Amino acid sequence: MSKEFRPLMMRANRLLGAALVEHNLVKIEDLEAATEKLIELAATDQPRQSTILGLLAYDAAVLKEDDVLHHVMEAEGIGLVDLRGYDVPEEIRKNTNTGMCWATWTVPFDKEEDFWFVASAYTMSSAVRAHWEKQLGGPILWYGTTLEMIAEYLEKLEGASAKPAGAAAPAAPTS
Repeated sequence: MSKEFRPLMMRANRLLGAALVEHNLVKIEDLEAATEKLIELAATDQPRQSTILGLLAYDAAVLKEDDVLHHVMEAEGIGLVDLRGYDVPEEIRKNTNTGMCWATWTVPFDKEEDFWFVASAYTMSSAVRAHWEKQLGGPILWYGTTLEMIAEYLEKLEGASAKPAGAAAPAAPTS
């Protein structure tokens, strides 16, 4: 992850961790252990690994991502979205800063009139919400999703932007 987004990533993770503890989804001791590992990972260039939610859910196995999604649905009235196969409008694709998205585990995926549609695995992080509200400058309809869904979406977006315009896909091998 570029140094440009490291402070945002750390703040997003710190405030998500605090919200998880506040809502009794994880114990403070588990959060502290995961935070130590996050600090080590933040020094590397591996944005997909720099997630307190991932460390708690998959590394330490002290939390289920489904429990977080259930909480945001019940407590905050946030819907869920499946981004697989979602056709992102070209304007949004061109203007999406993937470094910012990796730092916050959040992606804008559509816009209808003045309303932005934003999917996030970090909807519980007040830092993430505040950042995107300021960044997009309009009303946001928030949706929860999984870390994997965000990662696949961003990897697809980064892959699409790496191909030169008009480049043909490689031909399938014939036998």
